[in-house]
Amino acid sequence: MIRFESVTVRYPGAASPVLQDVTFEVAEGELCLVVGQTGAGKSTLLRAVNGLVPHFTGGTMAGRVLVDGRDTRTHRPRDLADVVGVVGQDPLAGFVTDTVEDELAYGMESLGLPPDVMRTRVEETLDLLGLAGVRGRPIASLSGGQQQRVAIGAVLTTHPRILVLDEPTSALDPQAAEEVLAALQRLVHDLGVTVLLAEHRLERVVQYADRVVLVRGTGDALEVGPPAQMMARSSVAPPVVALGRLAGWDPLPLSVRDARRMAGPLRERLAPMRPPVRTGVPRKPVSNGRRSVDTVDTVDTTDPVRTVATVHELTVRYGGRRSAQPPAVRDLTLDVAAGEVVALMGRNGAGKSTLLGSLVGLVRPVAGTVRVGRADPVGTVDPATAKPRAIARAVGLVPQDPGSLLYAETVAQECGQADRDFDAPAGSCARLLERLAPGVPPNRHPRDLSEGQRLCLALAVVLTGQPPLLLLDEPTRGLDYTAKARLTRIVRDLADAGHGVVFATHDVELVAEVATRVVVLADGEVVADGPVGSVVSASPTFAPQVAKILRPQPWLTVTDVAAALEPAS
Repeated sequence: MIRFESVTVRYPGAASPVLQDVTFEVAEGELCLVVGQTGAGKSTLLRAVNGLVPHFTGGTMAGRVLVDGRDTRTHRPRDLADVVGVVGQDPLAGFVTDTVEDELAYGMESLGLPPDVMRTRVEETLDLLGLAGVRGRPIASLSGGQQQRVAIGAVLTTHPRILVLDEPTSALDPQAAEEVLAALQRLVHDLGVTVLLAEHRLERVVQYADRVVLVRGTGDALEVGPPAQMMARSSVAPPVVALGRLAGWDPLPLSVRDARRMAGPLRERLAPMRPPVRTGVPRKPVSNGRRSVDTVDTVDTTDPVRTVATVHELTVRYGGRRSAQPPAVRDLTLDVAAGEVVALMGRNGAGKSTLLGSLVGLVRPVAGTVRVGRADPVGTVDPATAKPRAIARAVGLVPQDPGSLLYAETVAQECGQADRDFDAPAGSCARLLERLAPGVPPNRHPRDLSEGQRLCLALAVVLTGQPPLLLLDEPTRGLDYTAKARLTRIVRDLADAGHGVVFATHDVELVAEVATRVVVLADGEVVADGPVGSVVSASPTFAPQVAKILRPQPWLTVTDVAAALEPAS
């Protein structure tokens, strides 16, 4: 169905091709997973399948790509729309209508399908992706994860023979990700749909792949082979594979089930040991006026200097006080102390992004109070009423769409402007960016960066101001494991320096690595709050892979297991 023949792609101004002499084939009814580090060329590879490369991205392409026998050099994307469905990294960029139901129907209208067929497919897709409850909602009012599901659904309704997906589960909670991947499995196995998929969260998808395409980066040869074989060679691998490498398992397991069958001897070695405990700092427990909250006993702290955020009985309702919509956040009380790394978790639409927006003044509450920043020396501010410059000194937010923070023509200009805005020494932002994403070209336009590189640039811009409180909304979206490890180190450094960090995420592996505290939201309310180990280990949904493999022992990460085994090795 898809055939690459000696394909080389080079962008203007680049020192070397992003893809070089790529040759491989994807058969009908195959799920092929594309793996590689951020910026290695995965998105370029996917865009070449429907002709976006080079017809719309610019640059030059040698060789050819055949899709169901059609040459993308002579067939533009519109000529392939009946065969190829594409879901990009940024769902908002692909929407053409205002509401969920209209977006699901739009592609079928373009293909001229009968109304009764369209109606049936819309209903099936709403049920398949759990979107029936928001069918009439404006797309702009949905959470990032809900928007991601709408983007996938808009492609599925056209019943393409080939599906190309770039980070399809990046903004989805674990449950929604499982539903989407199960839907893709049914399309592959039952209908013979060919799926080419790039995903950084390999722990979610590698066990479903028929083959893996390993993109190593500029100038290096691309490899294609069975998943276990490619994971043994890959520099990016999920925790289950990393644990298998550490334990010397052969063959390497790709799923938790397979790993548990091999983990008996490892559990015996770890039985007398205990992992380190990340407690953060003493804090006040949260309270909630409507629902009992699962908390753990902590030492109370009333020192206002240590508090970087205080939320008291916050209620947010979109559309204002008289709106008929239920509150997005309801009667929520929460304190964040300096040195804490707080993970906000919960399914899509639980209120995580709304809470972050309230902390930075993007969302105005209908009730309750919010204060951010340190009481000493400059004092805290109310983000709903303070001036933008005062808010930026107290709190920084990297949103789900990092491009919304970027306005300059080049990476270098963006970094230079951040240094000036925050009165930072020249080069501060550039040095932060180099730590997060080494090798980003300073003369590249931010829109030409990969999703992961663009996120790193936005994060570097915000971190240049060294705000007492840092907010991150899905910070690992588009990041590979290497870039995520760099982000983890920076977050830990910030916490050690006395900054408070709050991040909303569906990435349970990131939570296991860096969080000192987990707050779980449901329907805008806090339903659990406590140390990371006690909250995520007890959850079948939010538990990381290592916890599932080594249960009932309390291990969360490969890093902790490696540290425990090191003295004995």
